[in-house]
Amino acid sequence: MAAAQPVPPPGRTDPLASLLARVAHRLNRETEAILGGSGLSLEQWRVLDLLADRDGHPMSEIAAHVMVPPPTLTKIVDRLVDNALVHRRVDETDRRRVLVLATDRGLDLYEQLTPAVTRVELDLTAELGQQATTQLVQLLRRITTR
Repeated sequence: MAAAQPVPPPGRTDPLASLLARVAHRLNRETEAILGGSGLSLEQWRVLDLLADRDGHPMSEIAAHVMVPPPTLTKIVDRLVDNALVHRRVDETDRRRVLVLATDRGLDLYEQLTPAVTRVELDLTAELGQQATTQLVQLLRRITTR
């Protein structure tokens, strides 16, 4: 399970940014442990997670979802293409744009890993309780949509 988090000195509280970063770090670390055997990085997983809707997405949208700069995303997608997990296709409605889509192999891998990755969030929900988790999600959505 997760290692104990350092406790701030008496009279001092953790800044919100630090707490959010620690929670994200914990969830990322636990997810990376699950992905380890698959050969996928966390960023590659996030790409497949978006592409699992089978719609195809432009690189700019994927970069925003994965939270990496475009040059880094290009390398991530190149590796996924090399492993036959995604492919690129020219957008038929705007031929200047390239869409990235998951392959059948990529979707199969995504479906295999999803239950274990989902378990990470379910474990956190169990720790907090459903009501606190719902409230936390609402608050975080409010912050991210501002």
